[in-house]
Amino acid sequence: MPHSKLALFLPFLSFLLFLASTSHAHNITKILAQHPEFSTFNQYLTRTRLAADINRRLTITVLAIDNAAMSSILSKGYSIYTIRNILSLHILVDYFGAKKLHQISKGSTLTSSVFQASGAAPGTSGYVNITDLKGGKVGFGVENNDGILNARFVKSIKEIPYNISVLQISQVLSSAEAEAPTPGPSELNVTTILSKQGCKSFADLLIATGADSTYQSNIESGLTVFCPTDGVIKGFLPRYKNLTAPQKTSLLLYHGIPVYQSLQMLKQNNGVVNTLATDRANKYDFTVQTDGEDLTLETKVVTSKVTGTLIDQEPLAVYKLNKVLLPSELFKPTEAPSPKSANSPGDEADSPQADSSDQTADGNGAVGINGGRLAMIFLSLCIGTLLM
Repeated sequence: MPHSKLALFLPFLSFLLFLASTSHAHNITKILAQHPEFSTFNQYLTRTRLAADINRRLTITVLAIDNAAMSSILSKGYSIYTIRNILSLHILVDYFGAKKLHQISKGSTLTSSVFQASGAAPGTSGYVNITDLKGGKVGFGVENNDGILNARFVKSIKEIPYNISVLQISQVLSSAEAEAPTPGPSELNVTTILSKQGCKSFADLLIATGADSTYQSNIESGLTVFCPTDGVIKGFLPRYKNLTAPQKTSLLLYHGIPVYQSLQMLKQNNGVVNTLATDRANKYDFTVQTDGEDLTLETKVVTSKVTGTLIDQEPLAVYKLNKVLLPSELFKPTEAPSPKSANSPGDEADSPQADSSDQTADGNGAVGINGGRLAMIFLSLCIGTLLM
């Protein structure tokens, strides 16, 4: 084989091998399971669903606290939702290995935590100060805690540069904002939230069919709602009235996902999702797709765009849509309006979407491309080309 041809393909092959080797996501639960002294911390990462958030992120640092330090949280009788806020303060959205802690520019830096990223932290209360102290020690403290660095770096537990770093700190990061009482799911009412923020017509349909009870009962375990706005529902009502009672219920349940998904999570986890209407495999699902800054929901009949957020408060997220989602189980693509009338509210439809056979489930109702599988396919093709 000519050396020029080999030289052309070697960089590409190296990249594909790297992609294949890094395609398997980290698992914080498995990492901490090897260290019994962090069993309580590990348990509450799962109970608060922070473990899933950690595993979805490409770059993350977890400031773990041992069982003795966790007891200081549990002894105060906080709700599980307040505990989530406290622990989310210990998850940094940047990579800090043990070596990097001692190479911080000017000896101190501020970094954002998941608590800050969630939008629940007022002001800068979700930022963590990391300072390289004298004698090789490193201090950690919440930014708005009067500069107090109440925790110290103890040791590195696991580092996968520059993917995940799990570090032990000496005690819980102190934050009045994170420790403030957080309302539980029982205090969140879906139809009330919808009615007050431009989706009253959709809320009324939920109540009329009894579908609201299904939405409400799913909040505690996690719920994401996509509500067509009042103007969209008004334009769709003539078609809605032609449906049978069971079909109306299925259509309304089709607008809910039985897991909590923030906007960032939806954008990072494109693919097919099951809905509250799903009763068996591949029924009543749709595809989440990111198009630049836009987030769209695609069925085989229509493509709808997310136009705003009504609430994003774990475990409930509610987003506004510019069109009613039309499942292929109830509406055939051939029933889509002609291009001339495609701008009618709630009636615009697109061609059936491409087959998604190259996708696999990610455990949260979403489906994403299997990076390792794709890389290996390309790798095989390239090797075949080299051998020709």
